Amino acid sequence: TTAYDWELTKKKFCFWSGPEEKILATLADCTRQSPINIQWRDSIYDPFLKPLKISYDPTTCLHIWNNGYSFLVEFDDSADRSVITGGPLENQYRLKQFHFHWGAINEWGSEHTVDSKVYPAELHLVHWNAVVYPTFEEAVMEGNGLAVIGVFLKLGEHHEGLQMLVDALPAVKHKDTVIEFDVFDPSCLIPSCPDYWTYAGSLTTPPLTESVTWIIKKKPIEVDENQLEAFRMLLFTSDGEEEKRMVDNFRPLQPLMNRTVRSSFQNMHLLNIEAQSKDHAQQIGP
Repeated sequence: TTAYDWELTKKKFCFWSGPEEKILATLADCTRQSPINIQWRDSIYDPFLKPLKISYDPTTCLHIWNNGYSFLVEFDDSADRSVITGGPLENQYRLKQFHFHWGAINEWGSEHTVDSKVYPAELHLVHWNAVVYPTFEEAVMEGNGLAVIGVFLKLGEHHEGLQMLVDALPAVKHKDTVIEFDVFDPSCLIPSCPDYWTYAGSLTTPPLTESVTWIIKKKPIEVDENQLEAFRMLLFTSDGEEEKRMVDNFRPLQPLMNRTVRSSFQNMHLLNIEAQSKDHAQQIGP
């Protein structure tokens, strides 16, 4: 179990102001829930997957909000100024917000896992299909409505780009606090390595709608211990309430069911095994 209070989140959730019955109806026929464990050797290399093109305008960054389950960095999405295209996407998608999930300690925290490896934290950059849908709220309810880039955080070197964000976090320690946070380019938080996995999934927070094309970057970014600790100093609770540290705000893994995870890169590990097998077969001969 996690410290994530699902009932509270259902009642007050940034993506959703609709009736709770719709959330429950959404879950009745679940076939593409997130997060999942990505099995490297079971992912299918798709040579037709394009590179992901990211174009963010730093001046579209608006503010940071502690919404009681994470901190959201929100963007002006009224025009096509911060967008992604390419990759597995048929349309251009606008950046709405980004947020993180993390654990109480470094042994867990990410939502997705790779071959059951867990990272201390995971970044989600949430985009919506403004080509097809007039509003974010409508896009949330549709199968091709959202595109979320997932980036793993691993313990390592200090991350300069993240530090600007970390320095602002004490001002949003309590739930429902908001501060202005302008001129920030989140592409500094995305690894330069172009490799990614992609699959059809859902939001990992209510309303849990199956509207997300997930793009999970293969390479993590490195952050240091102090930066992860700054996340853990935030609170689930409002000022005046008994303090409850904001940790373990991740959803448990969901079944893959009959979905395919595609990769934009060839699995070199498997290629090496195949090459060794051929060499071995040639050595022993007919």
